[in-house]
Amino acid sequence: MTTVHSTYRGDLRTEATHLQSGTSLVTDAPVDNQGKGEFFSPTDLVATALGSCMITIMGISAKTQGFSIDGATWDVTKVMADNPRRIGEIIVELTLPPNQYTDQQKRLVEHITKNCPVALSLHPGLKQTVRINYL
Repeated sequence: MTTVHSTYRGDLRTEATHLQSGTSLVTDAPVDNQGKGEFFSPTDLVATALGSCMITIMGISAKTQGFSIDGATWDVTKVMADNPRRIGEIIVELTLPPNQYTDQQKRLVEHITKNCPVALSLHPGLKQTVRINYL
């Protein structure tokens, strides 16, 4: 079954609709690649997906293990490379809310950053840098 239906709107812009929810998003080519940069670029979405996947799996694991990461935040930096043009590195900086994290919980969080489905799906040549701040 199809997950997303997309349409090219012209002028380097696309619109994608998630069929189960009906939610849509628009992408633009970035300014440094002939676009307007008014919306996420496709490569921005890849970088965003990595951070969102990490936090989602952490949330599932935290819930299962009886602790909370509610209020966690993350910043994502996408570093482009040339020849060919591609994402060269994604830097994810996670900030977990105040909690008395045990060493076991910290190991779980760190394991997830390397083993969430998006992290495992990206090309091994794409550098994934993760920084975790425990408050």
